[in-house]
Amino acid sequence: MTFDNMLYATLDFLANGLTRASAWQVVVYTLVVTHITIAGVTIFLHRCQAHRALELHAIPSHFFRFWLWLTTGLVTKEFAAVHRKHHAKCETVDDPHSPVTRGIKKVLLEGTELYRIEAKNKETIAKYGSGTPDDWIEREVYTGRSAHGIVLMFIINVALFGVIGITIWAIQMVWIPVMATAIINGIGHYWGYRNYDCADAATNVFPWGILIGGEELHNNHHTFGTSAKLSSKWYEFDIGWMYIRIMEIFGLAKVKKIAPQPKFDRQKLVADFDTLQAVISNRYDVMAKYAASLKQTWHEEIDVLRGAALESSFLNSSKKLLQREPAKLEATQKQQLTELFAHSKALQTMHEMRIELSAIWERSHSTSDQLLHQLQDWCVRAEASGIKALSEFSMRLRSYA
Repeated sequence: MTFDNMLYATLDFLANGLTRASAWQVVVYTLVVTHITIAGVTIFLHRCQAHRALELHAIPSHFFRFWLWLTTGLVTKEFAAVHRKHHAKCETVDDPHSPVTRGIKKVLLEGTELYRIEAKNKETIAKYGSGTPDDWIEREVYTGRSAHGIVLMFIINVALFGVIGITIWAIQMVWIPVMATAIINGIGHYWGYRNYDCADAATNVFPWGILIGGEELHNNHHTFGTSAKLSSKWYEFDIGWMYIRIMEIFGLAKVKKIAPQPKFDRQKLVADFDTLQAVISNRYDVMAKYAASLKQTWHEEIDVLRGAALESSFLNSSKKLLQREPAKLEATQKQQLTELFAHSKALQTMHEMRIELSAIWERSHSTSDQLLHQLQDWCVRAEASGIKALSEFSMRLRSYA
């Protein structure tokens, strides 16, 4: 082979790689490989390893471990430990990456560095990293030589696609830092909607499902942390759950736990011990439905409130305060609601009854008989209140089974 031929072959290889793929084929390849990566993170690292929400067969388990070694360099034990600590210390100064305590800008721009700092914390790894894979390949390859996988991925991409493979590799390397670290850990605790009033600031970011594998349903996840399924509303799509169900059909996965689904006995006229247990188990669903009833009452009262010549800004902010958990309200916010209630007895009753209802599952010192009596009394007073939304909610409440 002459020098000119060698030079031409080299330039052709650098331009086209072994595949000689078209631009569209390069785009499709990039989307596929990054999607596999996010699937590996959400199914294997997050739901399986960090939360033990499912068990994976050796085939998908080893595949995901190998693939994530190639595309992220993430160490299973470190990821599980940092994430478990995030849940245990959520929104406190000990939370590794909370935008509430560290600021949204820092988490968005420096989230990956925050993760790396916590992953080097030996106390965190020892306390929160138990139960993750500890075989020879995990210790000597995936953990001991995590950077080697990323380099190998670089070589593979360049060999397949030539120089453009460098761009593909770069996109793969930033995919998890952007999608997981920035959007989920940052925006997922800062902006979005909430189905459930869980203890932290987690939100759902919709509709990012295919790009983030279902992880955008962060409020649902923080409410039911050990659930393998992250969607809860009919319009929410959790593609990670779809993959888990497909693997389960083929015997490659076993779901251990999902969020409780409320059941009802519409013929039940009086709340009993089964009702009490069901209400406590499904308390997040109960309070979500109560929030909807509160909104209905607000709409029924809005003409009265506007007739009282209250400012629009006052009404808008008061509406938001009514949806917040009463225990989280500050003194000035409570005072604002007191001013609102001076013009609406119905909203005051709804607010006070909400506090009483949530107290039922917070009273650990009360006996079952006492809690049942409180629930029954609550239903009687709710249905005699003359407030349509409250009465309808009460009838639904006592039918939990």
